[in-house]
Amino acid sequence: MKFKRIYCLYFLLCAALQGFTQTTVFPTPPSTPLHLFYLQRSSNTNTIVVDIHRKGAVPDEDEPVHVYWLRYQENGQKEELNFIQRKFAYGIKAKKIASNQFELNFVSYKKQKFFLMPGADKQYHVYAVINGKTVLLSRVYLHINGGSFWKPNVEYMELAGTDPVTHQAVKERKKI
Repeated sequence: MKFKRIYCLYFLLCAALQGFTQTTVFPTPPSTPLHLFYLQRSSNTNTIVVDIHRKGAVPDEDEPVHVYWLRYQENGQKEELNFIQRKFAYGIKAKKIASNQFELNFVSYKKQKFFLMPGADKQYHVYAVINGKTVLLSRVYLHINGGSFWKPNVEYMELAGTDPVTHQAVKERKKI
């Protein structure tokens, strides 16, 4: 009888907690002079960071950005992307489009374009179109719901940044 009571209480507790969802708190990577933007995914708090890769005062023409992990799920250490991640998922393809401008896109999603170019402050930034306006990109978030290693089911992408004129925060969610 006691066992049945404990089992029933356990079952009720599990049923009650099933509707409870835990909110993941994503860390913000530290800002550095090289930092451009970062990407986070719903699957864990490990973060992809994109920094400018310079040759002198200007971006390196062959490789204008450096993409790497901050492994928050482990000890927060910096780690390079492996070959598969670089070539099929989180690597960034860059194409020079003017003397001081590059078009960027993730190798896994060519439809979303970003632009590396100097801003009014003469520093290089990455820009994206968010809500129809060109803004300074700060964060990309991917909401992943299942799928597989080679083909994750990305439900949506959220872009966040700052309007360079008004300095207002802007955000847009795009269904993938």
